Amino acid sequence: MVFWHPKGWTLYRTLEAYICRRLDADGYHEVKTPQILDRGLWERSGHWEKFGHAMFVCETAEGETLAVKPMNCPGHVQIFNVGQKSYRDLPLRMAEFGACHRYEPSGALHGIMRVRAFTQDDGHIFCREDQIESETEKFVRLLYSVYADLDVTLHSVKLALRPDLRAGSDAVWDIAETKLERAARAAGVEVELLPGEGAFYGPKLEFHLRDAIGRTWQCGTLQLDFVLPERLDAEYVETDGSKQRPVMLHRAMFGSMERFIGILIENYAGAFPLWLAPVQVMVATITSDADDYAQAVARRLKAAGLRVEADVRNEKINYKVREHSLTKTPVIAVVGRREAEEGKVALRRFGSDGQTILTLDEAVALLANEALPPDLAGG
Repeated sequence: MVFWHPKGWTLYRTLEAYICRRLDADGYHEVKTPQILDRGLWERSGHWEKFGHAMFVCETAEGETLAVKPMNCPGHVQIFNVGQKSYRDLPLRMAEFGACHRYEPSGALHGIMRVRAFTQDDGHIFCREDQIESETEKFVRLLYSVYADLDVTLHSVKLALRPDLRAGSDAVWDIAETKLERAARAAGVEVELLPGEGAFYGPKLEFHLRDAIGRTWQCGTLQLDFVLPERLDAEYVETDGSKQRPVMLHRAMFGSMERFIGILIENYAGAFPLWLAPVQVMVATITSDADDYAQAVARRLKAAGLRVEADVRNEKINYKVREHSLTKTPVIAVVGRREAEEGKVALRRFGSDGQTILTLDEAVALLANEALPPDLAGG
């Protein structure tokens, strides 16, 4: 389980805020479900039988058996079931940054790539059967756009088919696998078949990314589910007044926030683009005469929304530049007596030997614009 230190947590929150905006723009309603739920719900959903070995369970003094949630889907069905739903309400897109706990074997744990406590950028789309293809295409477009914004390259897409331990009849699985493969191809995705690796309730598309040494990791996923709506009695009213079961699409773009951040760290080798960097600008003084001005520069940059620190230690500027370059800080704003007198800053970019002299107003405007996330900067 991860201990998030300040810089890591800043990266986490920046990524979370970005994806929240993307989901909001794409028509999702964000929700929050309980961390611990009664055994009865997990039995009805089928998770107790199929997934119980990986759940953290506790007994209360009153004899209740409770389980820490390993996934968010049963909770989302509970929210869907409140009030009567109509065909007009579908598709209904629900999202949650759900903290999940799974008892992964110790030998399977791997840094932040595979952990026992993780947060999913989870979402569930409740839709009609005739909306499966359009919702799949919509999700794939969003996922590709998000990956492009984050400059990560999709390695492969796999279609995971029915496992040996599963819920639902073979006839239902035949329909689900056919529909998901057809929907994927309609969305322009060429899939590699992966027999036996589907979720117990349905087939899934797996979007794999590659790490720094060439291993691939499943991150994004889209799962087609006819089973949970049946087990948990989800229904909507059709045009003819009849009650029908919705189809449930389980989807995530990052999958696990922890794993995706691990992939990003390796993808950028720690040299994050300005908008993602935990510290975006380091203001470094040449002499102590510039200390007050350095603090004023830092305040101006912070007021413009930038993440800024000031280095006013009694050290040579070359030492400071080298140290902050080793931490891959995107921008070092160097200030000395002359800069303080003239109201200017010397900007040094990571990976570049040169520097640019700007007025403080120019520097603030330039960096504030550069630090906008891709979705706010228009791409």
